[in-house]
Amino acid sequence: MYVPHSSLAPIALFVYNRPWHVKQTLESLEKNYLSDQSILYIFADGAKSTADQDSLTRIAEVRKIIREKQWCKEVHIIESEKNKGLANSIISGVSQLISEFGKVIVLEDDMLTSPFFLQFMNEALDFYANEEKVASVHAYIFDMEDLPSTFFLKDPGCWGWATWARGWKLFEHDGEKLMKEIQEKKLIERFNYEDSYPYFLMLEKQVKGKNDSWAIRWYASLFLKNKLTLYPYQSLVYNIGNDASGTHATGEENYFEVKVAQKAIPIKEIPIEAEGMVYQKMVKFFQTHFPKPSLRRRLKNKILSWVK
Repeated sequence: MYVPHSSLAPIALFVYNRPWHVKQTLESLEKNYLSDQSILYIFADGAKSTADQDSLTRIAEVRKIIREKQWCKEVHIIESEKNKGLANSIISGVSQLISEFGKVIVLEDDMLTSPFFLQFMNEALDFYANEEKVASVHAYIFDMEDLPSTFFLKDPGCWGWATWARGWKLFEHDGEKLMKEIQEKKLIERFNYEDSYPYFLMLEKQVKGKNDSWAIRWYASLFLKNKLTLYPYQSLVYNIGNDASGTHATGEENYFEVKVAQKAIPIKEIPIEAEGMVYQKMVKFFQTHFPKPSLRRRLKNKILSWVK
């Protein structure tokens, strides 16, 4: 499908103080089909402390790299003097572009993209532009066999994604409100992929101020509204940030490694419903690669579902 330049979504890239990661991300984006027709907005966050000379140096290097080349047809750089933090930076940047363009493609500074990433995202945004049930598009998927070419899940993801104004308006800032609604509707186990991954615990920690995740609130927001996200059968993004360099990184995690698609993934007419077979594959993947939640945690989830 040909996507005319006038309809291409703007790209939002969020950077901070990781020069090597930023350069890899930009170089892979530049190699994308449609990059020479796209508008790129780079949101560069500021330092947390003027006393942290190492961070200040790395921030300066990042800001030099983003100006090295004309990475896309147009590049607009928005620099913050103060540190907003990843969550606030993404929320404000996405909101800004959504208000102006009505849609956006979002990347962070540790995402290597397939040469066909922009093509897939733009074609999906165009194809499902008027489909209310579909709220977002996600480019990352674990390496799993026998997946449909494209499919839907009730999970918007956060590693290379896109949305429209109708999807972003559903974003709920209040994590406590989201947590209570999941609890009251007895959806904790489903939210956790049959208790195979601790997403609800992540939301609890966000509410308690132990993390500042926008992504867990984005997932919970769309999950509770029963909205769908389109996925490709093979990942169009590879995250190079699982090396303890990122804001929420915990160290190198090999199970997130994927073979990035080296051919275009076409957007085709498919049933607009969550793919149960893929959901079960995700559950099995989590069960295989991640520690099983403790009995105490599983009992707590059960109790939270029983008690309003």
